[in-house]
Amino acid sequence: MASGVMVTDEVIAVFNDMKVRKAQANEDEKRKRKKAILFRISNDLKNIVLDDGKEILLGDLGNTVHDPYQHFVKMLPADDCRYALYDATYETKETKKEDLVFIFWAPDNAPLKSKMIYASSKDAIKRKFEGIKHEWQVNGLEDLKDRHTLAEKLGGSSVVSLEGAPI
Repeated sequence: MASGVMVTDEVIAVFNDMKVRKAQANEDEKRKRKKAILFRISNDLKNIVLDDGKEILLGDLGNTVHDPYQHFVKMLPADDCRYALYDATYETKETKKEDLVFIFWAPDNAPLKSKMIYASSKDAIKRKFEGIKHEWQVNGLEDLKDRHTLAEKLGGSSVVSLEGAPI
């Protein structure tokens, strides 16, 4: 079931910026690159928009953000739904990797109407986010509280570290 909610150009531009890693990027460009960002449905229920101020920039790492995964978890609202992109940096037994993870956050205590609108609008945003390898629906903080669950989504038992911390 489609809700008719549209994805704004700004959301698509953020996704494209996160997806394309520019090898020639200078330090300033790298610092402005997004590590994680939240999206929400607008108040008029017509568009999927950026959730203002709900982002982590690579330039924040080590300065205002020491554990990007835990900081990301704290950005999620306790009582409403969101979509998110998280640029996971992890290591398997063979190699280091970076992958974008699309997250549908629908906490159990979110209003039923919100859960229904977000669930029926999820395909609209997923269609715009071409090339996403990992999708994760999360229904409560217990699913997020440690990095093991995300590590499992990324590569199962072959993942040995996430965001530089051992699993």
